[in-house]
Amino acid sequence: MSTTTPTSQAGPTETGHSSRHHDDETALRKSWALLGVALAAQILVVLDISVVNTALPSIGHSLHLGGSQLQWLVTAYLMMSGGGLLLGGRIADLVSKRTVFLTGLGLFTAASLLSGFAETGGQLIATRSIQGLSAALLTPSALSLIMTTYAGAQRKAALALWGAVGSLGVAAGVLLGGAVTTWTSWQFIFWINGPIGLVAFFVGRTIIVKDTTPRPILSAFDLPGAATVIGGLASLVYGLGGSATHGWWSIHTATAFAVSVALLMTFLKLEQRAARPLFPPHIWKLNSLVSGTAVMLGVTGILVGTVFLTSIFLQTVLGFTALRTGLAFVPFALAITAGTVVARHLLAHLSPRAIATTGLLLTVAAALLLSTAGSSAHYASDVLPGLAALGLGVGMVFVPVSVTSMAGIPSSHAGVASGFLMTGHEIGAALGVAVLSAVASTAGSLTTASGAADAFSRGFIGAAAMGGIVAVFALLRMSKTVAAGGGGHMHMH
Repeated sequence: MSTTTPTSQAGPTETGHSSRHHDDETALRKSWALLGVALAAQILVVLDISVVNTALPSIGHSLHLGGSQLQWLVTAYLMMSGGGLLLGGRIADLVSKRTVFLTGLGLFTAASLLSGFAETGGQLIATRSIQGLSAALLTPSALSLIMTTYAGAQRKAALALWGAVGSLGVAAGVLLGGAVTTWTSWQFIFWINGPIGLVAFFVGRTIIVKDTTPRPILSAFDLPGAATVIGGLASLVYGLGGSATHGWWSIHTATAFAVSVALLMTFLKLEQRAARPLFPPHIWKLNSLVSGTAVMLGVTGILVGTVFLTSIFLQTVLGFTALRTGLAFVPFALAITAGTVVARHLLAHLSPRAIATTGLLLTVAAALLLSTAGSSAHYASDVLPGLAALGLGVGMVFVPVSVTSMAGIPSSHAGVASGFLMTGHEIGAALGVAVLSAVASTAGSLTTASGAADAFSRGFIGAAAMGGIVAVFALLRMSKTVAAGGGGHMHMH
């Protein structure tokens, strides 16, 4: 009897406590309207990474651009976004998140509209750069708004949707760009951002609560650090982009590389002396984070470089429409998703080092297979197998990199660490396009059918070499300890 009495009394008490907890959580639930605005802004940012790719031949023909200028339409956006990401995060921490978000969204929308009206390659590259800087403000401020607005199950659901936007963005952007370019004109891939951005802006002004923050001092932003890192990256990409025209050993190329090295060295010295550096010195001592970010930089470069080269090859050599090109990338996106699923399951049994190295070796083999496609190639037999295998390999790398990079990072440093990893992702994408485009251009012009076929082959030999280097690095530097509890996840764009 004595054993049943406490049990009978405990039941209603626990039920009552659970009911009150449920009522409290329900009362604290916030409207999803802010998430809708934040996701709308992030969708614009993510889509603009890849939406231009399928429109590149149309843009090049319309604005009379050469192959080296075409890659700038992609890299200008990625470089400014990646180079400015940590500064954007710092601004979002020190200034009103509402103000930073709305400023970034307003600038992004305006730059999108201006991109559609560009009459020269220089104008379009300039407006794409402004889009990238705006994205560097939008992404961290939108994520900060989500983190400070939602809690518990709502926050988990919001972050899951945020992650889904990032994962599907590249494929959706290529497909959307192809459809819009085919049905209207390339200008509308930018103009379509206008009404979406304007609606999100005015809804955001209404629903985002005004927050007051103390006025920060100018030195807290580390503007010299931001200027030197962006300048150094811009000079590096400029030198790579001009190598096809001027040659690798020309004064033009050598000067650009020298300026890049000088600015990046200056950046590192400034960070050592800055009171609030963009890259805190202790970050470089976190070996798992630094090695994971290096692998992330390399694999993202191969991924985005593949989209760039293949988009041009399918349209210029195989004669695909922009829409058909977008559809041709759907299996690639599905293969990336499959690769992440496979990696999550393998993490319970194998080390991150083994999974990432295997994925990279598969990527190398796929790149070599793609390099055999010539001017008489067929999509189903000569492009699709290599594209699917490369997507599977790349997908297998992303999960172990995220697990090892963030393992052991205290919560107080999680923001800086994830920002460092995201910066590697964005800069890797920009450099990947620049490097593979420069390598491809040594074999032929990307704007003619015969030249693009040779360039495609040479570019993927370069991608295989890049993958091999990253694979060796992963084998030597990534963790060989099996991760407890399986895979983690990333929230990137």
